[in-house]
Amino acid sequence: MPLLHRNLRREKVGQLTDLKNPLALPPHASVREAVRCMQERRMGCVLVCEGEKLVGIFTERDLLRRVLALGKPLSLVLRECMTPNPVTVRESETIGTALRRMQQGGYRHLPVVSDVGTPVAILSIKRIIRYIAEHMPELVYNQPPDPHQVQQEYGG
Repeated sequence: MPLLHRNLRREKVGQLTDLKNPLALPPHASVREAVRCMQERRMGCVLVCEGEKLVGIFTERDLLRRVLALGKPLSLVLRECMTPNPVTVRESETIGTALRRMQQGGYRHLPVVSDVGTPVAILSIKRIIRYIAEHMPELVYNQPPDPHQVQQEYGG
């Protein structure tokens, strides 16, 4: 079994280094506040929490589809435009499980929760790609921008 395949089935999400700490706001916070926080922290999402309980996620996609595309004001509260009850991954679950959830749902961000359900981090698709590159650098870094691209003969 290839190393990457084996590690995806064995290594836990909680073992990943440099996961981003979650950016959390209450459901009554405005979209404007969420966007400002996302820009400041250079993050693509905000977790919407009531106390320690995760109740939703607000992403860049939500901003585009549920706010801007519909002409709604940035004063709209997150409760009105968040994705409720987001899919999560526990720290104790495998990286392969997280990757499968992201792929099946088309998600770019997954909230990472403790075994008691408290949000502890955000797992991004960028972090997953970096994980794969760490295991297969020669394959990832040696690919042309277009996999069907063929080097033209030099006519010099």
